[in-house]
Amino acid sequence: MLSIPENLHLITDTEAEALCGRLRERLVELTARQGGHLASNQGAVELTVALHRVFTPQRDRIVFDVGHQCYCHKLLTGRDGAMDTLRTFGGISGFPKPGESICDAFIAGHASNAVSVAVGMARARTLQHKDYKVVALLGDGALTGGLAYEGLSDAGDSGEPMLVVLNDNGMSITQSVGGVAEHLARQRLKPQYLSFKKGYRKVMQSFSLGRGLYRVTHRVKTAIKETLLPCSLFEDMGFTYLGPVDGHDVKGLTRLMKYARDLEGPVLLHVRTVKGKGYPPAEAEPDRFHGVGPFDPSTGKALSGGGMNFSSAFGDFLCVQARKEKRICAVTAAMQPGTGLTDFAREFPDRFFDVGIAEGHAVTMCAGMAKQGMIPVFAVYSTFLQRGYDMLIHDVALQNLHVVFCVDRAGLVGEDGETHHGVFDVGFLDTIPGMTVLCPANYAELEKMLYVSVHQIKGPVAIRYPRGGEGAYQESWDGEPATLLRTGTDVTLAGYGTQVNALLEAAVLLEQEGVSAEVVKLNTITPLPTELLLGSVEKTGALWFYEEVMAPNCVGQRVAAALALSGIPTRHIILRNLGNKVPPQGTVDQLRRMNDLDAQSIARQVKEVVCREKAAGRTSG
Repeated sequence: MLSIPENLHLITDTEAEALCGRLRERLVELTARQGGHLASNQGAVELTVALHRVFTPQRDRIVFDVGHQCYCHKLLTGRDGAMDTLRTFGGISGFPKPGESICDAFIAGHASNAVSVAVGMARARTLQHKDYKVVALLGDGALTGGLAYEGLSDAGDSGEPMLVVLNDNGMSITQSVGGVAEHLARQRLKPQYLSFKKGYRKVMQSFSLGRGLYRVTHRVKTAIKETLLPCSLFEDMGFTYLGPVDGHDVKGLTRLMKYARDLEGPVLLHVRTVKGKGYPPAEAEPDRFHGVGPFDPSTGKALSGGGMNFSSAFGDFLCVQARKEKRICAVTAAMQPGTGLTDFAREFPDRFFDVGIAEGHAVTMCAGMAKQGMIPVFAVYSTFLQRGYDMLIHDVALQNLHVVFCVDRAGLVGEDGETHHGVFDVGFLDTIPGMTVLCPANYAELEKMLYVSVHQIKGPVAIRYPRGGEGAYQESWDGEPATLLRTGTDVTLAGYGTQVNALLEAAVLLEQEGVSAEVVKLNTITPLPTELLLGSVEKTGALWFYEEVMAPNCVGQRVAAALALSGIPTRHIILRNLGNKVPPQGTVDQLRRMNDLDAQSIARQVKEVVCREKAAGRTSG
């Protein structure tokens, strides 16, 4: 357990520095055991401590962007005792979560929205005549997303008192012009200068001649500053710009935040940090330690090997195709390693495009490439593809352009929880005109489906696959939209993707209990193939459909509608999915059991219903 002072507003600079050291040790200890986001949290330690010395999170609103850098915030707000449950089922979330603590101002898991949220909170404060401060903590990576600029533009124009802290840990968003710029930046952040500036403005604004003189001197100062200092972008938007400043100087950060807190209007504090600061392995490889599984804290080495998974298999298969087809291009939105494209980027640098955290732009850029004869393959997590819905319709579908979407992390993703589960794409992809959606159950099927998507299918096509590896089902795809995996007479079990592993296992368990289950696997879910499935239900008279998606517009609903329209009589139709509430964090196995999507739950429930029906039939007979 950490020793945390009761009131961080009262601690000395020396005590704050010591607290930062203890926080770093705790972060390594936690993530080494639980996994999670290490490098981003290590880089934000002093920044977080300074925020808590100046602001009161129980009252003031500190809005995180993405939120994977919130571990120190959670440790400082009374949750250290629960942090050993970090990212586990029923435990502490790895992202800000208002339901968990009043100190978490807003849910966060996707990038670039913090400033927009903060502007809304600041305007609500003004309209309600309340007294609290609003802070948005924005990473430089989030500035690759257009929403960040929409928020900054409105925030600067709003005149609302609020602070945007720009945590710059690598991207050169502002180029300094030599030593003069650095010197001037240091001078304008000194306490004496800040005090003089505040007093000078107050005096000069108190009489008419002074106001005129102030305007002249301000214009001269602004002209010089815009020539030599990297802050004109934000000041043109309407911000008072402070920085750049050392983000690992907790004393200096605290002083500047106090100054910024008391200014009128929007303020942007530009902070430079080192991702992974204080833990050498993370400093050396910040990308690898951005999100990690359990590791040896003394060496930084992972405790278990990576091995093959759907992401790496996709990357390998795409490289094979790209060697033969020169029109193939790979696109990612700041997720090169996560989507398995590292080898592609190395082998085909001219055909690899990382557009940053800008999924909407990525979709539209792919549309432009496709319109000109290229074959763009956009590898994107399901949860982030949501951001490109308008572009899917307007820029891709209306012209029926051939863009291949490789939808990674489809279904339940595990410990990252609500903000990252890929449980909406099935519903919204089905609404895209001309879209084809394929669902491989193993690597062999992924390879064939990728080939067909690139070379044979016209128009937009999506291949959705889960996080992690394949299961026991190893058969290759026969090219048909649906496949009969097992014959039976009592009930039809149906699903798609890796869910078929649980269905096949459940069918074996049911056979041992005297229930004969037929198993149908859908390979294509949009457009929906119905012939094989309806024929199976016509024979068995009962359908159980399983899928790791939200209930609205799930595939099972479409199948049930097709059965109703066909007039095929059924004893019952039961749809098993995630319902109307996004599942919490936890292992995928835990979440499947929670939602009755595992083999044992399937077998138990099907047996109860079928045996009850058989007993009723015997009684009536």
